[in-house]
Amino acid sequence: MNRSELIAKTIRPEVQSMRAYPVTPPWKGIKIELMEDNHLDSPEAAPEMRAALAKAVSEAAFNRYPDPAAPKLKAKLREKLGIAAHHGILLGAGSDEIISLVSQAILAGGGTALSLEPSFAVFKNAALAVAGRFVGVSLNADFSLNFDATLDAIKREQPKLVWVVYPNNPTGNVYPDAAIEAIIKAAPGLVIIDEAYEPFAGRSWKDRLDEFPNVLVMRTLSKIGLAGVRLGYIFGAPEWINEIDKVRGPFNVGVLQQVAAEVLLDHYGELQRHAKLMVAERERLFAALSAMPGVTPFPSAANFVLARFADAAAVFEALKARGILVRNLSAMHPLMAGTLRISVGTGPEMEALLGALREIL
Repeated sequence: MNRSELIAKTIRPEVQSMRAYPVTPPWKGIKIELMEDNHLDSPEAAPEMRAALAKAVSEAAFNRYPDPAAPKLKAKLREKLGIAAHHGILLGAGSDEIISLVSQAILAGGGTALSLEPSFAVFKNAALAVAGRFVGVSLNADFSLNFDATLDAIKREQPKLVWVVYPNNPTGNVYPDAAIEAIIKAAPGLVIIDEAYEPFAGRSWKDRLDEFPNVLVMRTLSKIGLAGVRLGYIFGAPEWINEIDKVRGPFNVGVLQQVAAEVLLDHYGELQRHAKLMVAERERLFAALSAMPGVTPFPSAANFVLARFADAAAVFEALKARGILVRNLSAMHPLMAGTLRISVGTGPEMEALLGALREIL
């Protein structure tokens, strides 16, 4: 038996049918593809924060295993982000690991996860990876929530886990709170509200967690300056957190991750300032795209703008040729045909993008 035959026989069919999450190799030009904080690209940016980070890392006990409870980091998350003292917090290497841990704890062996689509592809992959089921409910053509179809799917499928991204990626819109509340009440299992883009939306379900027995909030620090640190977290009723924590690896968040996150949270005001700059640039980008021929941008509450182009593939390649990398999502889902997702960068980067688009279009 050759290797290909052995792999086909050994690896689960669900895994063989999956596609790994696509990640672009390092890019030397203007990178406005993955919703990062480009204001920190320059070594001269945020000098006080960088100096504090260098000192903390130099003093870190990197030869020792980390404290898995991460009490100092969790205390700073509560202090800076307003997480209630009675809510439990679970940390992960980015929200990706949190999604995997939740899927292991709830779906392994056949449990069903439900998510709105298009949305974050990792929800589906994580479910299939643990031999769970995944059900996607399509949004309307304008990316609004198909409320009746969603409630029908919940009633029919009885999912143990429901994902709601608020605001949604890759569409950027925020679903009505009343509709989300109805989904929460209809769901027979756990509902997780993914607030990765909360710093740009200014809206959260954090303060409503105690109203519902089946809701947790998941976030990441990746979108607000810490993408390279890889720190995600989920919080809410400790009864839920304690159960999910049982499948976590004992030292999943390393010493350097913890130390870096603690220092950067001490400078959270600077990161919030960047977020405000990105919100202003987002609004300027949306207005400029709206005025361009053959372009239809969609309103966004995140740090990106999704836009439909008459020939998205040609625009994507033309931007790449000019050293500007955006994300072509045309093949992601039928509703995404002809779309490019443009992350919000710095003012000069947005000027370069808009100048290039005016040339191309």
